[in-house]
Amino acid sequence: MERRILFTIMLTSFLTPFAGSALNLALPSLGEAYGASPAALGWVLGSFLLAAIVVLLPFGKLADRYGKRRFFIMGNGIFALTSLLAAFAPNLPLLLAARAAQGIGSAMTFATSMSILTLVIPKERRGWAMGWNVAVVYTGLTLGPVAGGFLNYYYGWPSIFIVLAMIGGTAFLAARRFLQEEWYEDTSPHWDKKGAVLYGGAILLIIYGLSQLNSQPLAPGLLLGGLVLFFLFCRYELRQENPLLPITLLQGNLPFSLSCLAALLNYCGTFAASFLLSLYLQSILGMTSRSAGLILLSQPIIMALLSPLMGKLSDKYAPTKLAALGMAVISAGLAGFALTIHNLALWLMIPMLIITGTGFALFAAPNNNAIMSAVEKKHYGLAASLLSSTRLVGQVLSVALMNLILSLSWDGLSLQETLLQNLQLALLFFALLSGLGVIPAKVRQ
Repeated sequence: MERRILFTIMLTSFLTPFAGSALNLALPSLGEAYGASPAALGWVLGSFLLAAIVVLLPFGKLADRYGKRRFFIMGNGIFALTSLLAAFAPNLPLLLAARAAQGIGSAMTFATSMSILTLVIPKERRGWAMGWNVAVVYTGLTLGPVAGGFLNYYYGWPSIFIVLAMIGGTAFLAARRFLQEEWYEDTSPHWDKKGAVLYGGAILLIIYGLSQLNSQPLAPGLLLGGLVLFFLFCRYELRQENPLLPITLLQGNLPFSLSCLAALLNYCGTFAASFLLSLYLQSILGMTSRSAGLILLSQPIIMALLSPLMGKLSDKYAPTKLAALGMAVISAGLAGFALTIHNLALWLMIPMLIITGTGFALFAAPNNNAIMSAVEKKHYGLAASLLSSTRLVGQVLSVALMNLILSLSWDGLSLQETLLQNLQLALLFFALLSGLGVIPAKVRQ
């Protein structure tokens, strides 16, 4: 039964990265179908991300209260249903609404999948299970562009959502069949409704403000307002008996807090790197999107192949040491890209992609294992929610920082020279961020 539950969770974990990477290639076709601008098309991905981040932490708390199995099954069902709605959306606003609802469904599975895995798999095999779970995430990233391009070319962009609905429906049926136990962790008669509202409002303002810094004059004010609201949320949580976010847990559990910080730095320092490298291959080296995609595939393939092994190693050796090594390797790989980018040499790309892919594999599953092993059973739901939240927030921060760096101008340089200069600067900055991730990993040892 353990392996069947692991299969179900892996199927769900495959969905979101596969959907995001597959839809990336279909955005031009979506723009033609709806007559939408590139900025509007950005919200096909952004609406999903924003909705998921806002509700993720509250859903983790509610799942502890009303049952993790119930929320996991509902999340898969919502994802499958809204995928069908997206496939037949008659206009862009309805498509964006369906994508936001997809984000809500995914948040329900994000908030529960890792905690269910931790509850079901014994501690001595937990890293192995998490390694396989991370492997399917990278498999989704690998197959997404290939499958998305094929489906979009031969059957049109709605076919991508139909396939997502089929996979989501399979995960829904598998969860109903294989998840027999209901898990409750929160028996308190009250839950923190006001805290959930404060948190949701703060995260909404912060993420939207960050994403619009380069295009909206009100964005800095929204970002500042979100930070103030988040500060008020933290003060409020300190006074609650059953808070949405137990600040005292973060203060008193250094391994857990530092592992979450390491995850935030990892996703912040790496999420935008694939876009930067794709831009380099196509805009600087003049490659087609197909050829660039095939070259970039080498990284997630390495990640998918090595993650189960690294997860298994984290059951035998300190996961914090493996994660710290992973961050150092990622930093070295990104620095290698930055220092050789002016050589315009394609042959240097593959070794660097293999290095960074190995670093990702060293970091992801061991760090997940460290986070879930650092808390008591009653906090598994919170730990899983925070892990997913740090991943999503890190991704948003990564894109915002990338946009800021790419918007820099340099006197005396042509457009292509400016782009090359900014690409190098961005890669160096993200290498530094990844290097900083080694610090919390070392301290928590």
